[in-house]
Amino acid sequence: IGGTLNRVMIAELKLPATLVAALFALPLLISPLRLWLGYRSDGFPILGRRREPYMLLGALLIGAGVAAVAASAVQLSAALGTFVPAALGAFLLYGVGRNLAHNTYQALLAEKFSGATRARAVTLYEVVTLLGSVAGAGALGRALEHYDPGRLLAVANTVGVLVVLLAFLAVPGQEPCAAGVAAHAAQARGKPFGEVFRDYVWADPQVRRLFAVVICTFIGTLAQDVLLEPYGALVLGMSVGETTRLTMFWGLGVLAAMLLSGVWLLRVLGPLKLMRAGLACSIAAFAAVAAAGLAGAPGLFRWLVLAMGFGTGLAGAGMLGSVVEFTTPVRAGLLMGVWGVANLLGHATGSLLGGIVVDTMRLATGSALTAYTALFVFEVAMLLVALSLTFRLNPGSIRAGDEVAPPPHSDLM
Repeated sequence: IGGTLNRVMIAELKLPATLVAALFALPLLISPLRLWLGYRSDGFPILGRRREPYMLLGALLIGAGVAAVAASAVQLSAALGTFVPAALGAFLLYGVGRNLAHNTYQALLAEKFSGATRARAVTLYEVVTLLGSVAGAGALGRALEHYDPGRLLAVANTVGVLVVLLAFLAVPGQEPCAAGVAAHAAQARGKPFGEVFRDYVWADPQVRRLFAVVICTFIGTLAQDVLLEPYGALVLGMSVGETTRLTMFWGLGVLAAMLLSGVWLLRVLGPLKLMRAGLACSIAAFAAVAAAGLAGAPGLFRWLVLAMGFGTGLAGAGMLGSVVEFTTPVRAGLLMGVWGVANLLGHATGSLLGGIVVDTMRLATGSALTAYTALFVFEVAMLLVALSLTFRLNPGSIRAGDEVAPPPHSDLM
C-alpha cells in the first residue's frame, strides 16, 4: 500500500515529491524509538505477556495509520496547510506501529527458539516477509488498476482492517510460557531506560561494533538500490523493459540466498561464517559490475545483478543470525532494537549516499561511467570495512550477558 500511495500522491494528486519523500521517510527517521519500545516490551508485561500485547498494539496502530494516510491524501491534499499536519500525524501513527510490531516480533523470535534454530527462524521470517510483499503488491495492483479516490480509500481501509484481523488471528498463543518471564521483566525494568542504554548499548564495544557492521553492510549493498536501472540505461544502453527486469533479478537472488540459508547454510556454516561469505560474494559481484560497465556488457550485467542479490541475501541471513546471538532473556527487545535501528538507518543512508556519490562524480567528470564506477568502488570499500569488523564480533562477551538472570521459579514468588 505504501508504494501505491507514494505514486498516487505524486502522480495523481500532484503533491511535491520532496514532501512525499519526507513523509515516507518518517517511519525510518523515528526508528531509534525501537530501543525504548524494546525496553518497554522487556520490562512491562501486559496481562503477563511481554510480546503478544505489544505486537497487537503495533498492528492496531499500523492499520489506523494506513487508513489515516489514505484519508488525509484523498480528502485534504488540495490544501497543503491542512494536509501537512494531518499527514504527519498519520505517518507518525503508522511509523510507531510498524517499529513497535516489527521489533517486538523479532524479540519474540529470539526468545521462542534456541540454538541454531533461532538463526534459521529469523531468516525464514524474512523470506516470508518478501513473499508476503510480493503477494500484497499483486493483489493491490489488481484492486487499483485505475485510480479512483473512493476506491483507494476503500482499499486502504480494507488493508488496515486486514492487518488487524490477521494479527489477532496469528499472534495469540505464540509467546512461549517460559519460566521466569515475570522475574526477567522485573529485572528489565529495574533500571531506568537511560541507564540501560548507556550500560548495555552505548558503552558496550561489541554492540557498537555490531551496529557498525550492520550500517556498513546496508550502505555497501544498498547504495545502488535506486540507481541500478539508471546505470543500465546510461552506461550499458539497456531499454526500459530490460532495466525494469533488473529488480526481478536482484529480488530472485536475495530470495534464493535467504531460503537456502534458512534451510541449509546456517546449519552448516553458522551465522558469522555465512555473513562473511555473503560479504565476500557481494564484494566480488560489485567489482565485477564495475568491470562489466567498463567492458560494455549488458548481458553479463543481468547475471551480476542476480549475484549481487544472492550475496546480499547470504550476508543478510548471516547478519540476522548473528544479531539474535546478541540478545539475552532479559534484554531481547532492547537489543533487537539495535538491529532494527541500524537496518533502517543503513538503508536510508545508503540510498542518500549513493545519489550523492553519483551526482558529485558526474558533475566533476561529466561521465556517467566514471560516476557509477566510483559508486561501486565506494560500496566495495564499505563492504570491506564490514567484513573486517566481523572478525572482532563476539556475542558471548556483551555486557548485557553479565546480568544475572533470576532463577526460573522467581515468577511464582
